[in-house]
Amino acid sequence: MIKAIVTDIEGTTSSIAFVHEVLFPYARERLPQWLEARAGQPAVAEQLDAVRAMTSEEDASVERLADVLVQWIDEDRKATPLKTLQGMIWEEGYREGDFKSHIYPDAAECLKAWHDQGLELSIYSSGSVHAQKLMFAHTELGDITPLITHYFDTTLGAKRDSDSYRRMLDVLAVPPEEVLFLSDVPAELDAAEDVGIRTCQLVRDPDMETGHHHCVHRFDEIDLDELA
Repeated sequence: MIKAIVTDIEGTTSSIAFVHEVLFPYARERLPQWLEARAGQPAVAEQLDAVRAMTSEEDASVERLADVLVQWIDEDRKATPLKTLQGMIWEEGYREGDFKSHIYPDAAECLKAWHDQGLELSIYSSGSVHAQKLMFAHTELGDITPLITHYFDTTLGAKRDSDSYRRMLDVLAVPPEEVLFLSDVPAELDAAEDVGIRTCQLVRDPDMETGHHHCVHRFDEIDLDELA
């Protein structure tokens, strides 16, 4: 019996296009000037020091760090300092009404139904926890955050690393066979499966790669009894 569901965001609950065509360009365009204006703030300075440590450039200027971060955006790097700083920039964008986040209606409807059934819902994404909460609080269909219990990001570990899912299970405190992980990426599902978690792949794009996992096109095609 499935008691907890963990879902990816990009390509699963939400459109890949929204992330790559709205969020990433928004942060990329603003990042250099945004950093110059806020580099002295403790929360921002902490992330800049983390970038210096990751690049072994201890004396790097804010301008140099901005160049590094823009390059990481272009490479879609899953670096925690980048994700944290992007989240800070996106928070201002949400607050100023520059955009609302995308969520598939079938995802929103099923998350609500599962929550009403007493299932514990969590998010695991490469975006920071802060960015995840912002995204689900400002969707086109309203605030989804009351449905979510846990948020996991790259501080848990890489999404293609089985140890990340072991650490997740410690937080969920649910046997792995009672947890369902939803993602559009077979390698992430493989890692979850390695520790005994049930898996299901969302295939939103008919041309996308699929693995051996159970596949559906929409959330409302998921049969929890079948996957248990």
